[in-house]
Amino acid sequence: MSIATPGPYSLVPFVSVDDMMRLIADTGVEKMLRDLADYIEHDFKRWDSFDKTPRIAAHSDDGVIELMPTSDGLTYGFKYVNGHPRNTRDGRQTVTAFGVLADVATGYPRLLTEMTLLTAMRTAATSALAGRYLMPQGARVMAMIGNGAQSEFQCLAFKAICGIDTVRLYDIDNRATQKLARNLADSGLRIVQCASSQQAIEGAQIVTTCTADKQYATILTDNMVGAGIHINAIGGDCPGKTELHPDILRRSRIFVEFPEQTRIEGEIQQLDPDHPVTELWQVFAGQAPGRQDAAEVTLFDSVGFAVEDFSALRYIRDRLKVLPYFTKLDLLADPDDPRDLYGMIRRRAEAVQG
Repeated sequence: MSIATPGPYSLVPFVSVDDMMRLIADTGVEKMLRDLADYIEHDFKRWDSFDKTPRIAAHSDDGVIELMPTSDGLTYGFKYVNGHPRNTRDGRQTVTAFGVLADVATGYPRLLTEMTLLTAMRTAATSALAGRYLMPQGARVMAMIGNGAQSEFQCLAFKAICGIDTVRLYDIDNRATQKLARNLADSGLRIVQCASSQQAIEGAQIVTTCTADKQYATILTDNMVGAGIHINAIGGDCPGKTELHPDILRRSRIFVEFPEQTRIEGEIQQLDPDHPVTELWQVFAGQAPGRQDAAEVTLFDSVGFAVEDFSALRYIRDRLKVLPYFTKLDLLADPDDPRDLYGMIRRRAEAVQG
């Protein structure tokens, strides 16, 4: 093997942002959302197979940087992700991410991929998957409160997976609402732009809240939420950041991904630490009921969990077999003799010197 040529174990498939956009475009946004939901549901149904821990978070006044790891014993995955609401002032994304999938047996990574776009897709797929189990029967109208970077994905996921046909939009920044309306103009959804959150939820059976400010906030008050509504609360996702009045929580059946994490980061951080919740995997696996009657208020207190990212990474790994949109990245040192890493450097230096 030439010292200038990467060894057989050195190359790792790398999916760039451009690769991910090509993969999404060639697959189709709605098909990919449905596919991701299938992968997530499959993994949640084997919940006991996974190592589970709350994400490792480094908080600051500006935002949060997190690592989200998990493993099913054969494959290990993690995501690096940030959440910095003030980034948009400088033209940056609030959330960016990348992820890795690796073999447990060797520790060698088998995939490195952008996950800013992929996180938006998997978050929306998880929301709509939960909605399929929790929303009222025949629901067709969703209020979308908070019209930022995640909003299009949420609307399209609920269309593709739950069958909604109308979205009622509101954001305190009307430019965000206009952006969302433009982007969904040819989606097949009926778009209604609203002047307030109260107006947006009129006639809606599903309410999605997705705001970004890192603070205790009250996007929905108790008097705004009628019987039979499903609330998809995805904006409250770290300590000190919420969107719903506590009274809404007290009269809702609450569904969560991983209680140990959600009690720290989700809407239920406002409640007693022993307040009853239902884990979403139990609903998917048939071990707990979803919606039980037409009048109850259901709430998916979504903060995002590592198993969802693991599912998304598995999906991309499998999809690359059909659409090979990746670059082989020379990421791992692979000397001729595994015990002679220094010799690899010496031989390279000698080759450069002639």
